Amino acid sequence: DVIAGFLYAILILVVFHPVVDLIDNFNLTYKYAPLIIITFEMSAVEKVEEQLASLRIAKRSAAGEEPAYLLDIDLSTPAQSGNGGFVAVSCSGRSVRVYDRETLRFLRQYSSPPGALSGVRFAHTGDSVVFSAGSEGTVKCWDVRAATQKPVRVFSGYPSNVFISFDISCSDLIVCAGTEKVEQDAFLVFWDARGITDCASSAKEPLGVYSESHNDDITKICFHPVEPNLVVSGSTDGLVNVFDINKDNEDDALISTCNSDSSVSFIGWSGKDYKQVYCLTHDEGFCWWDTAQLETEEPITLSRVLDVRDSVCAENHSLHYLVGGLYHEKAEKLFLIGGTSTGNIHLISCGTDGLSLVGTLCGGHSATVRSFCWNLADESLLTGGEDAQLLLWKPGAVERSLTKKASLKIASSVQKRVRVHNSSLKSRKK
Repeated sequence: DVIAGFLYAILILVVFHPVVDLIDNFNLTYKYAPLIIITFEMSAVEKVEEQLASLRIAKRSAAGEEPAYLLDIDLSTPAQSGNGGFVAVSCSGRSVRVYDRETLRFLRQYSSPPGALSGVRFAHTGDSVVFSAGSEGTVKCWDVRAATQKPVRVFSGYPSNVFISFDISCSDLIVCAGTEKVEQDAFLVFWDARGITDCASSAKEPLGVYSESHNDDITKICFHPVEPNLVVSGSTDGLVNVFDINKDNEDDALISTCNSDSSVSFIGWSGKDYKQVYCLTHDEGFCWWDTAQLETEEPITLSRVLDVRDSVCAENHSLHYLVGGLYHEKAEKLFLIGGTSTGNIHLISCGTDGLSLVGTLCGGHSATVRSFCWNLADESLLTGGEDAQLLLWKPGAVERSLTKKASLKIASSVQKRVRVHNSSLKSRKK
């Protein structure tokens, strides 16, 4: 550090200060050296990390009449007409809420009794059809432009199915849902999703199931972003399985099995051509594999972190949990999203050499963040949490709302019965 400081001082002297000529009589004369400007071009990763660190609240949805946890978020693909599109949110109140993508203005709500919902997804080839799976054993889709509250299509599972995860292929041809374990079985159930708006309220039977690859609850399903025949599934059995559903049977379809050694909470694709798979676990672990190395002698494990909370230094803000991950195509970089019980959001950069904190988003949520959705088109971030707030973050944004942010975290049954006495330190500081 001392040598580096000395060299830096010499650099400053040479570049910015007068050149001193010593004359025979030791009188000093000055000749000014030309100003040298050194510019450094930021890499794509540095630009993305700078944008992430500069995210600020741009919009905040109005509080609903019935506060609920916001469990999952998805964005529609903008229509050719230039429509700004929609945001769909899966809520703990067994409903799907739809908002305007630009203003976060509430538009409509779909109720889905009697079962709890397990996520929300828009169709990839349109901007108005949205799907959600339910624990009653169906996957339903609605047309958000239609006036009716009835689903335009219902994908029915088998009688014992309780769906807790689902996804739709990038071509919108196949819907897949994962079940809870029933007796000794956990299923991946598949349907043909073609013609989803052709026959209103009609039900579709499954194409078939995979039943041998997991032996516990299938918590997450994620189709490949560009190859509709590839899908990855994660389970509480710790296994992360990659399938090629174009194969004739389940044994042939199973391309690889990776073991996280813990219950899987989130999975995704990453890397060039999306040949990498990563997962998060319910005990805040992180695993990352390169499936391109399956046919080589190289190890497929890129990284394994038993507890991310112990690996990321968050500067005065501890890391309590992980929410999920996102892969940035332009920067070819994987990021994780985590946070604290008080609503702070941590952005974490992933590398084979370890994890590092990019930035922390404060002042938005007042409780645990449960969901997010990253929009690469304008580098914005949507987040939802247990405070019932839906927030839109954009680089350098300034929130125009003058509404005072209050904690809307839903009170537990114990909190509703017992008044908690809390002595605030704020009054003392004043």
